[in-house]
Amino acid sequence: MDRTITLEGAMEVVKQLSLIDKVRLIEQVAPQIERELAASSPKPRESLRGLWKGSNVSELDIAKMRQEVWSNFPREDF
Repeated sequence: MDRTITLEGAMEVVKQLSLIDKVRLIEQVAPQIERELAASSPKPRESLRGLWKGSNVSELDIAKMRQEVWSNFPREDF
């Protein structure tokens, strides 16, 4: 028979253990948690340095876009 153990159920059992058994439990569970964390760690992020390398965006282009974006600010229709 398959029995699912919940966190609450596990905590009830742990509360019944002696102090030394609680310490032993932690000693046994901690390495397993470390292994699982190491296995599930995300891939390192790729650097974005040089993302815009080779693009030809001039200060004039930036000024035009700023003017376009801010042209109707503040709006009066709301």
